[in-house]
Amino acid sequence: MASKDNYDESSIRVLKGLEPVRERPGMYTRTDNPLHIIQEVIDNAADEALAGFAKKIQVTLNTDQSITVEDDGRGIPVGLHPEEKVPVVEIVFTRLHAGGKFDKKAGGAYAFSGGLHGVGVSVTNALSTKLEVAVTRDGQVNELIFADGGNVQTPLHVIDTAPKRKSGTRVRVWPDAKYFDSATIPQQELIHLLRSKAVLMPGVQVSLTIEKTGDTRKWVYEDGLAGYLKEELNDVDLLIPLFNGQEYAGAHHEQFAEGEGAAWVVAWTTEGNVVRESYVNLIPTVNGGTHESGLREGLFHALNAFAGMHNLLPKGIKLLPEDVFSRASFVLSAKVLDPQFQGQVKERLNSRDAVKLVSGFVKSAFELWLNSHVDYGKKLAEFAIAQAQARSKSAQKVEKRKSSGVAVLPGKLTDCESNDVTRTEVFLVEGDSAGGSAKKGRDKEFQAVLPLRGKVLNAWEVDKDRLFANNEIHDISVAIGVDPHGPNDNPDLSGLRYRRICILSDADVDGSHIQVLLLTLFYRHFPKLVENGFVYVAQPPLFRVDVSAQGKRPARKFYCLDAEELASIQDKLINTENIRESALTVSRFKGLGEMSAEQLRETTLNPDTRRLLRVGFGQLDQEQTLAMFDMLMGKNESNQRRSWIEEKGNLADLDV
Repeated sequence: MASKDNYDESSIRVLKGLEPVRERPGMYTRTDNPLHIIQEVIDNAADEALAGFAKKIQVTLNTDQSITVEDDGRGIPVGLHPEEKVPVVEIVFTRLHAGGKFDKKAGGAYAFSGGLHGVGVSVTNALSTKLEVAVTRDGQVNELIFADGGNVQTPLHVIDTAPKRKSGTRVRVWPDAKYFDSATIPQQELIHLLRSKAVLMPGVQVSLTIEKTGDTRKWVYEDGLAGYLKEELNDVDLLIPLFNGQEYAGAHHEQFAEGEGAAWVVAWTTEGNVVRESYVNLIPTVNGGTHESGLREGLFHALNAFAGMHNLLPKGIKLLPEDVFSRASFVLSAKVLDPQFQGQVKERLNSRDAVKLVSGFVKSAFELWLNSHVDYGKKLAEFAIAQAQARSKSAQKVEKRKSSGVAVLPGKLTDCESNDVTRTEVFLVEGDSAGGSAKKGRDKEFQAVLPLRGKVLNAWEVDKDRLFANNEIHDISVAIGVDPHGPNDNPDLSGLRYRRICILSDADVDGSHIQVLLLTLFYRHFPKLVENGFVYVAQPPLFRVDVSAQGKRPARKFYCLDAEELASIQDKLINTENIRESALTVSRFKGLGEMSAEQLRETTLNPDTRRLLRVGFGQLDQEQTLAMFDMLMGKNESNQRRSWIEEKGNLADLDV
């Protein structure tokens, strides 16, 4: 390691090949157990089935702790790559960001797939002591063996002949235990994963063999999502019959690519656990995302319109999405041409277009269903109205408890109408200009806005008894309804007025500085708010891409969080949709103040389309954390900060 006195060009280390994965495996996969790296192999087999080329997927847990995944798809190409002059199958397993799923043009290898980052099975290889690949195609069986984290042990060679029509890929993996908390594959999770794959691919046989016991389980679902949800609900009585359907965009759809759409099944129950599962191109999204938001939005708008048309809503009662959705169980399978996931593990979908995609199709289908089954529609509407009435009474009780001794709220706080603290949120916004856009773009029913003047005081070394001398900190404390406290205190949180306290600042250096100052304030003087998950950081976009009208397709706009997402959107539009580069206009936001209220609402305020990061403590040691904050935020620590930057400069991650 370079010393602080010798920080020069040689101090920068460039990680090559699969080294980044082995250095920081947690950035690429889950490290609690090896299931996810096996799932990457299963997903590739499922993509072959999704593309219509595979009818069987077989998984075997071998007695030597290895796992085998085999499919009867086309088989990974084994010829030399035209540019790299290396067998394609070797590239797939050894190169990050290489694969057959980037080309989304008509005629590409995969139209819809889950593996889009091109790092899936290469991560599997990097974190394994050994990996064997056998590819059957063109009358031959080819084998390639890797060892010691992705190094080629035995180059590609032919080991057998095969019938001309036979094809497929077999991958055997020995996960490296040193990268995982537990080296054991959780069988129940694996069974659930394989079973769900079979559900989402009607007619495809998925099997699991446990070599140690000789047991084999097979799943083939012809009735798809509906039968699966019934099984998961264990025959619990349904409020109304299942609502299921599917719809996909045609070749001439104005907004979405051919084949994009969703299949869904929804059940409402009055008791028992709710079952909620969603998938994007067969990839399980356990943390939900924008496609689930679209399902919720479509169901809500359809039922709300139905209730209004039949005059079912009592005076003073307004339905909310959670009234309709709180007892809804569902399985949702979306097909998105170029999905944007949150992180490599792909557990949450971030694509904003998915809200409109799913919502539009679900809303029209549910409206038709409700008006074709009026009695069931009225029964569901009455149930949702009862939920809304219970919510309204609960909010009134909360207000009654708070009515005595409430401090006078800050005059610059634009409060929300609702008193239901389970859903209210406040945005701490930099300046009156951004505050004005936020006030116009918010949902005034449950979103409040508190503009802050200038940069907040660095409160790290301020005693809590002196905090209220600063007007901004005083207003924050009064607005949220919680007094400053220490990490070992037991503050009264019953007066908390908002479920989410959202820091909203510009997507630039000054905005980041304001975030740091506010996060320092909450960590130092309101730690219980952070500990209980009430503090969030909003992520406004940095770029906007405007696309001029193309034939029948109207003009569109896309928002991008950063330069990487901008490049991805441009690539999709130019190379996938064949849009001329001259038809794209890229603009950069200098600050929230220059965004219109509609833009701010769509990108940052609307719960269905925004990106919001919850702030947490993580696993940091308390003493080390305090020492780090002292060094970074202490007024008399400039020399130590300078030394720290010089010493740690060689650890900076560079995008080389």
